[in-house]
Amino acid sequence: MKRKTWILKDAPFGGTPPGYAYDADRAEEQRRHHDMMPYIDDSPSSSPHLSSKSRGSRDTLSSGSLESTKSSEPDLEKGLEMRKWVLSGILASEETYLSHLEALLLPMKPLKAAATTSQPVLTSQQIETIFFKVPELYEIHKEFYDGLFPRVQQWSHQQRVGDLFQKLASQLGVYRAFVDNYEVAMETAEKCCQANAQFAEISENLKARSTKESKDQTTKNSLETLLYKPVDRVTRSTLVLHDLLKHTPVSHPDHPLLQDALRISQNFLSSINEEITPRRQSMTVKKGEHRQLLKDSFMVELVEGARKLRHVFLFTDLFLCAKLKKQIGGKSQQYDCKWYIPLTDLSFQMVDESEAVPNIPLVPDEELDAMKIKISQIKNDIQREKRANKGSKVIERLKKKLSEQESLLLLMSPNMAFRVHNRNGKSYTFLISSDYERAEWRENIREQQKKCFKSFSLTSVELQMLTNSCVKLQTVHNIPLTINKEDDESPGLYGFLNVIVHSATGFKQSSNLYCTLEVDSFGYFVNKAKTRVYRDTTEPNWNEEFEIELEGSQTLRILCYEKCYNKTKLTKEDGESTDRIMGKGQIQLDPQALQDKDWQRTVISMNGVEVKLSVKFTSREFSLKRMPSRKQTGVFGVKIAIVTKRERSKVPYIVRQCVEEIERRGMEEVGIYRVSGVATDIQALKAAFDVNNKDVSVMMSEMDVNAIAGTLKLYFRELPEPLFTDELYPNFAEGIALSDPVAKESCMLNLLLSLPEPNLVTFLFLLDHLKRVAEREGVNKMSLHNLATVFGPTLLRPSEKDSKIPANPTQPITMTDSWSLEVMSQVQVLLYFLQLETIPTPDSKRQSILFSTEV
Repeated sequence: MKRKTWILKDAPFGGTPPGYAYDADRAEEQRRHHDMMPYIDDSPSSSPHLSSKSRGSRDTLSSGSLESTKSSEPDLEKGLEMRKWVLSGILASEETYLSHLEALLLPMKPLKAAATTSQPVLTSQQIETIFFKVPELYEIHKEFYDGLFPRVQQWSHQQRVGDLFQKLASQLGVYRAFVDNYEVAMETAEKCCQANAQFAEISENLKARSTKESKDQTTKNSLETLLYKPVDRVTRSTLVLHDLLKHTPVSHPDHPLLQDALRISQNFLSSINEEITPRRQSMTVKKGEHRQLLKDSFMVELVEGARKLRHVFLFTDLFLCAKLKKQIGGKSQQYDCKWYIPLTDLSFQMVDESEAVPNIPLVPDEELDAMKIKISQIKNDIQREKRANKGSKVIERLKKKLSEQESLLLLMSPNMAFRVHNRNGKSYTFLISSDYERAEWRENIREQQKKCFKSFSLTSVELQMLTNSCVKLQTVHNIPLTINKEDDESPGLYGFLNVIVHSATGFKQSSNLYCTLEVDSFGYFVNKAKTRVYRDTTEPNWNEEFEIELEGSQTLRILCYEKCYNKTKLTKEDGESTDRIMGKGQIQLDPQALQDKDWQRTVISMNGVEVKLSVKFTSREFSLKRMPSRKQTGVFGVKIAIVTKRERSKVPYIVRQCVEEIERRGMEEVGIYRVSGVATDIQALKAAFDVNNKDVSVMMSEMDVNAIAGTLKLYFRELPEPLFTDELYPNFAEGIALSDPVAKESCMLNLLLSLPEPNLVTFLFLLDHLKRVAEREGVNKMSLHNLATVFGPTLLRPSEKDSKIPANPTQPITMTDSWSLEVMSQVQVLLYFLQLETIPTPDSKRQSILFSTEV
């Protein structure tokens, strides 16, 4: 069949500029959304992609405003423009459907010819059964397409199309015959494929003409896929008409004709549904037991090295992985099943010991940071628009942008493997950001596996019905990020959370036990702290304190592990740590409850184990408030110039000692500078340095290296003026924002060399050390970016007059997004210097740095 190319001009569509040509790419985009609609009822609430797009695009296009005869002229005009776009979408969809029907008809002629020979591929009866009513459906839709095409091309607001839809609706009887025969057709096709290799080959390689201009003029489809297309098509007939009616004014001559077509379609669909529903229910029921959804969630699947956003569903007897066809919920959400595993066939162990865990493509921290900056900027813009009482359209557009960025961040962040294996040898890898979530999924699946005894396989129809049911059954409708928070919900906590992990009881036998702490940041969880291993006990008393930095956090999670020293005893799961999770729990970080800044004790119960904790919160604005230097003795809280002068050194003794100890034994410590040290150890070291204790180096050699890293960070944080100085801070923030790289480098280096000498020399000393830490990133997992994230907000802080924090905040706990932007700017400044190959200092300063014996 010869295809036509068509262009619609002067058609603004939801913010699209006039003169936008309707091209094949756009048609394909719409077709992708239309491709596999779920089994639906005929209610107008389940509207397809086009109508949801129109709703988001123009607030005026509610059905009420269009169906009212009193509609204002502009509203009417917009409705009629929209009508044209709906029709063009229908036309594009119709073109794809015809190409699918053509692909079914293509092998029919040679198969029929072969049926009369001595070596038939199929008998005439088999051909009739498999391709039943396909030629008739093709003729009906070809006639409809050929009638609609010229009318859309010669468009005017009074153009009529209702008669075509009315005629199409009157021919729906052919679909009844097709649907009634559908299962028999599928069974016959399956048997023929098993009996005849030639037909099996044909049925897997049916070529549909591509309606999109591309190198490949055809796309390969299976017979099974193509035979489902008419079933899919007929269940959508009312949706198309609902859309068209919504954008057809009551006064338009098409209105009564379209209403009549809708009535016919609804009646037809009701009768079909009555027949299919009992059949459909029996498909999702095994031996009188109802299949139920137990848990569902968004997850990132690793497919041939690429990250793919998936929605996974755990049913009572199977685990199903689906692709989200239209992201960010709503009633037009649709799924496409990627694979499923019956629970009896699912395991977490390696199927083959020689099989390696696939390489996980890590996204550079800089890219993740750029996404976070964008998210913070958009959230800032939304708040500004709300304050300015701008129209909802602007805010909706910003929310859409926010949703896109947050989806991207969710996709790119996780890097912990969670593998599921099918007994037939096929393995699938998901990426998860939290051990807590991974453990939760394993527990849920293992618990349900105890109730499953028999393997099975679903037919294509059963699988399609089950996937369609996911739309109504899902419990997680949106990506779990800030886009879904209501305005009055807490944006989370920004600042520092001190956590004391006291003790745990309830273990049944003695083992080596430790805990880790996770908090959420930008919608995913990060491991922040780890206690020491308490050996051979049923009642560990850790009594360790940690200081955890929060970035919009709302939940604190704790996991309790048994340390496994004999690696051969435990089967590795996912190629990850073999330590066993003994229990896990979480608490919500409630801003109101944490506001009083006193320690609060809590007990977390998990699988019969109880862990005692204390928590105390200091908001960012209070934690960064710097006290003027009142004391002249000691080193903490004393100006760096006073300390270096007193010590007659270029770099304070405390900085040199901490760096030396970390370089001696901490360069391969995973998460060095990121993982919190025990707060009591840090306080002990702080006191020792303040009184110039001669045994400080002995103390350090016996302490956990994370406590030494924590002491160094605390020293910089407690300086009465940050290392980059109050005076120069605004200039650094502006310099890093320059777009011209040459101008940026010149500006940043000049600013750096303007720092007072003790500040500059100490910074260059620290910079060299951080670069050496990052050289061991393969082992310690600390990239330059990770180090910049840890140290940036400590070395660069605004003075109170420059800070964007209100002097008397009404909500001292929460943070504005302008603050997280400010923190990101501080990270960018430090990262810039860390990434510079060399810092050319003037001769005088270079000599004083390089040749001083006092450093």
